[in-house]
Amino acid sequence: QVQLVESGGGLVQAGDSLRLSCATSGLTFGIYTMGWFRQAPGKEREFVAAISWSGSTAYYGDSVKGRFTISRDNAKNTVYLQMNSLKPEDTGVYYCAARIRPLNDGHEISNTYRYWGQGTQVTVSS
Repeated sequence: QVQLVESGGGLVQAGDSLRLSCATSGLTFGIYTMGWFRQAPGKEREFVAAISWSGSTAYYGDSVKGRFTISRDNAKNTVYLQMNSLKPEDTGVYYCAARIRPLNDGHEISNTYRYWGQGTQVTVSS
């Protein structure tokens, strides 16, 4: 079966960096658009970043542009999220997700993603 497993979350201070990883299995990773979403307590799930199957194109949510970088290693079936200059408002559970649809087709819409990980908690203290 398909599995997406996030790791790398934790408790950090404002200004610090974290790198999240999402290891996948059970799917043909190299043909899937991959995305990262996050959800803070009491808030809706928010789009963070998405990357094309080849890794050549990426999109970011407005709140993370210039600070976060999404990347992928198709040989390792893994997608990453490098998070720099973290802010308290970046706190939340971060989820990776996979979908077969092309990147440009509503990449920011969570219900277009078929597979989801269990999430990893990121907490940024001020």
